[in-house]
Amino acid sequence: MAETLLALLLVTSSAKGSSLVFRWPPSPSSTPRYKRARPGYSSYPKHLDNPYRASHYSDAPGGPPDEIIVDDSESDYQWKRPSAMRDRSMSFTHAASHSASGGASPSEEDSFHLEESAAKDDYDRLLGYSSEFLAGLLCPQRSLCHQKFELFVDDLAFIGHPVCAEKDGGWRFRHEKGRMHSRGRESRNDRSPASSADSENPGTQSTWLHTFHLVLVLDLPDPSSSAAGNVDKYFDIIYEQIAFTTAAVLFQEQVMSNFVEAECDRLGSIKDACVAKGDPLSAYVAKALEASSIAPAMKTIYEAIKSSTIAYITIHYLPLELQLPPHLDSLLHSEEDDEMEYWAPSDGEDSPSWGVELKYGWRLPILAPWKSILLLDGPADADPYANLRGPHLSAGDRTLAEGLLKFLELASVILSLADMAALLDWDLEAQVYPTVRWLVLHRRAKVIDSVHAGLKTIFTLPPKFDEPLSALSADFSKDFASTSVPPLPQILATISNSASKQSENHFFATVVRDKAQIPLYHNVVVWMLKRDLLHTLHLRIRVVATRELKARVKADWARYLESKRLRKGRRSRNQSFAQDADNQYHSSELQQGISWLSLSPKSARRYSRRKASNESRQSKLSELIIPEAFDEDLEIHDRDDDEVDPELEEDEDDEDDEEAVEGSGSEQQHPWSSMINDPGTATPLERRWLAAMSEGKDPRIARRFEQINQYFDGKKSDDEILYKAEITRRELREVLHHYEEYLQTFLHPS
Repeated sequence: MAETLLALLLVTSSAKGSSLVFRWPPSPSSTPRYKRARPGYSSYPKHLDNPYRASHYSDAPGGPPDEIIVDDSESDYQWKRPSAMRDRSMSFTHAASHSASGGASPSEEDSFHLEESAAKDDYDRLLGYSSEFLAGLLCPQRSLCHQKFELFVDDLAFIGHPVCAEKDGGWRFRHEKGRMHSRGRESRNDRSPASSADSENPGTQSTWLHTFHLVLVLDLPDPSSSAAGNVDKYFDIIYEQIAFTTAAVLFQEQVMSNFVEAECDRLGSIKDACVAKGDPLSAYVAKALEASSIAPAMKTIYEAIKSSTIAYITIHYLPLELQLPPHLDSLLHSEEDDEMEYWAPSDGEDSPSWGVELKYGWRLPILAPWKSILLLDGPADADPYANLRGPHLSAGDRTLAEGLLKFLELASVILSLADMAALLDWDLEAQVYPTVRWLVLHRRAKVIDSVHAGLKTIFTLPPKFDEPLSALSADFSKDFASTSVPPLPQILATISNSASKQSENHFFATVVRDKAQIPLYHNVVVWMLKRDLLHTLHLRIRVVATRELKARVKADWARYLESKRLRKGRRSRNQSFAQDADNQYHSSELQQGISWLSLSPKSARRYSRRKASNESRQSKLSELIIPEAFDEDLEIHDRDDDEVDPELEEDEDDEDDEEAVEGSGSEQQHPWSSMINDPGTATPLERRWLAAMSEGKDPRIARRFEQINQYFDGKKSDDEILYKAEITRRELREVLHHYEEYLQTFLHPS
């Protein structure tokens, strides 16, 4: 975690100059760079275009030439930090020799001064630079304070948020103003630490402190290894989560009680005393950790960042939690460099429900109603939710605390978030999700897949464990020593072997095998999930159009087209014969009234249309007085194949022809089996395949298949299908059984 973090520095400035007050660790060192192999002198300047041949030139047949002249200036080929080239002996001061009649001999005196100079040099040097030089560099002018500070020197990056007193020497909160981001854009929502409190506070008057700056020193990533990474975003997150937050608290306490100046006075006195006595740097650091509260806070922050945990610190009796995203370093590497984590989405695919704070570097699963939540263990020496209980809470805070405690009591891996929302009568989006986000952000819980109440869940093992198996086995044996549970390696081996089984491969069938042992093994599963030893496998479904199905649909379609052509030819002959009769009948109907009851339904329909045309469509068919029973009889006769109205039939023919053309012209017309990639947006030909799958099936099962086949795209898990389709697992199994020949099922982690 935060592989680039090198040190934390606290620097101050006053009228006498700048000073490095404290640092952690005491002697930081930068990460060595990987360099290309430099050709040996024996091969120089040959084969410089081939580094491998140049570095192995001495092994080549014939060997190197006897004498090669090399220019000494080529020794600068290897890059080194300029400050690292400093000759440390130049800082030694040698006193004059005394006579033998008095004190120490010249050799003893020289040795004493060398040791004193070396001890003093540990105080004055840091990462190859003078501490006075760094302090002056990291305490900027007043115009550069109260904003983001970002400085690159050689291969080091310095990130912080310097703050300063007013011109009259007083420390006061400043008026609110927009804070400039690193890209030069002003944000109205962001405030500097100087504007985080009431600007009317009178503040305090400092005796000497002008500026203080808590700086994070980072090893600037090698461009060759982070060219595809988002280095700017990496630095922004470290600034926002650590540097800015800590500077805001320190500035507030300085304004309120002159806290930072008093701490720096104490640390400076201890440092001066240790230097005067010739104590090593480690002695000063040990005394500083005991006498100051800022020094142990800096140590805790550094260790928490390096170990990817939360830093619980206290600054002037003010508790504070600081952390960085657990996968922040992934921003420095391209996707090819990251390890394959197929069960967790990448940062760019995180669910929008998590919000901005949990977007980068967290690698969280999607926050969905069918997911569950697993509560994690808090600190062993304290109740992590003790602050939620007590009379000190206000009425509004007490209501929120009671709701959170009720949520924690109900939380279980066998309940989905939707189930918990129903049981608590909470709104899923407005109440459940914010509670889950708060717990995940503070690492009190994590989102997992729901576990079957009877442990009939299929698990698989991760590709690697976060801790050694020996340590995990020891902890497991300690927690389940008084039970009949087999050792952890045996359980892991059983789960691994169950992956090759086609059926009865869930946890109950392979490990538990006894219903009476379900409560005990429920605790085992929770213990393993907390340590990321298990990943849930979910059922995913795809629809397959088989060769036989395609042949049957094609044959049925061909018969339908042939039948339609025959009907169309028969109707055209009947239409020509009826047209002559209608013309003769039309000449007589103009001279005498028409008896409606004497007409057939088809003749009455034709007459009404012809009459409307002759009258220039001034009267409508709805104006004709036709009995309702006769009108219904018309609709019934219109459905008959031999009595279909030609105009209506032409419209239907056009639609069918469009579907036929679309189906015949697609790539899916090949005879072999193929997948229906997305049944929810199936083509007309794919819809005919889906409909043909239900031929001869139970109508109830067929309706359910038509309802849920839109989710059979291979991307949605069984839990998601059950939630969205609102069906039970048994109903899903019925569909899978009856449509077995057309479905492909597989297990995949989510």
